Amino acid sequence: MKKNKTWLRGFAAGIGVSAAVGGTLFYVQYGTLPLIGDSVVTGKTASKAARIERLVEKNYLEDVESESMAEGMYAGMLASLGDPYSGYFSEENYKKLMESTEGKYTGIGLSMQQDTETKEITVYECFEGSPAEQAGVKEGDVIYKVGDRMASEMEVSEISDWIKSGEMEELKLVLLRDGEEITVTIVPETVELPVVRSRMLPEELGYLQIEEFTEGTPEQFKKAYEELKKQKAQGLIIDLRNNPGGLLTSVCDTLEQILPEGMIVYTEDRYGNREEHTCEGKTPIEIPLVVLVNEESASAAEIFAGAVKDHQVGTLVGTTTFGKGIVQKTYPLGDGSAVKMTVSKYYTPNGVNIHGEGISPDVEVKWPEDKDTPVRISDMNELPVQEWLEQDNQMKKSVEVLSGLVAEKEK
Repeated sequence: MKKNKTWLRGFAAGIGVSAAVGGTLFYVQYGTLPLIGDSVVTGKTASKAARIERLVEKNYLEDVESESMAEGMYAGMLASLGDPYSGYFSEENYKKLMESTEGKYTGIGLSMQQDTETKEITVYECFEGSPAEQAGVKEGDVIYKVGDRMASEMEVSEISDWIKSGEMEELKLVLLRDGEEITVTIVPETVELPVVRSRMLPEELGYLQIEEFTEGTPEQFKKAYEELKKQKAQGLIIDLRNNPGGLLTSVCDTLEQILPEGMIVYTEDRYGNREEHTCEGKTPIEIPLVVLVNEESASAAEIFAGAVKDHQVGTLVGTTTFGKGIVQKTYPLGDGSAVKMTVSKYYTPNGVNIHGEGISPDVEVKWPEDKDTPVRISDMNELPVQEWLEQDNQMKKSVEVLSGLVAEKEK
């Protein structure tokens, strides 16, 4: 991948929030959060905050909006916890957060890349069945104009926010394709981000990549998994590299499709309250399985890897995972904003909390030190197989391991 590229998934869909989600594991709980112990908000602290506000208004060099100060004060309360996974979300950021966990958003359904030097924007991927595809947009098209503005004068995030704002009923793009200008008009609509990709490999091996655990992941996984089985896959590789995590319910519903009966994961809060998530085991996987992980496989991705490992239904290949073994809950505050905070630890079926440690693979394969780790695994898994395996030593080893497991089963 060229170093002078920046990426935006789900063009015009507000997908920049994926990074904000990171490896965070979310529950969404509606209601109010009762205060525990002595309240921080007292007459003394309120008086001090008011005094600071007056000092800023009187002496600060620039004008300051009171709303901005208030937002900063709320954020400061969560920042005082010293927890990178806890925080305050303004109304705007909370909407983005919810969009990212749902995996749905208003947009036209394509991703694009922008050259940071020339500012040229090209279509990297056009999602199947999306408004963009239906309008005739193709991968590799250069986006020349967005409405009446030159695309090269805009940032991809600016375009995304503009579309997501809902201020326009349709979007006109001028594209460059093989030296010709092509004008398309696209009506934005609700688009589901594809987070599961699959393909068949030689020797009747199936490959399935999960980019993130959104609300749509279980159903996308089901469709891809069923299609691979229809194509007579004798073994399966599930690629969780660079998967930052996502929803607890999503990973549990996905694992329900391959695990035997038993524990998936359980959580414990500060009071020792335990919540278990179990699998009924109606459709345990019957073919050899390899799960590919790396140091960027986090949170819900680690729940997946940990369950597979503890139930001994698959072999982990790659490098030790990120090591995020804690759970966050999000509490709406009633005015569109919300707070998110760490509330419990999670444990694998064998009772292991992997926070700060990660999960070690059964077969360790490090990425070559002289090669940059790919930002998007899909940059490689859409290549011709031989070219892909030449560039991806972890995938090559996964194929070798899976082929051996298939051969052993057939004996």
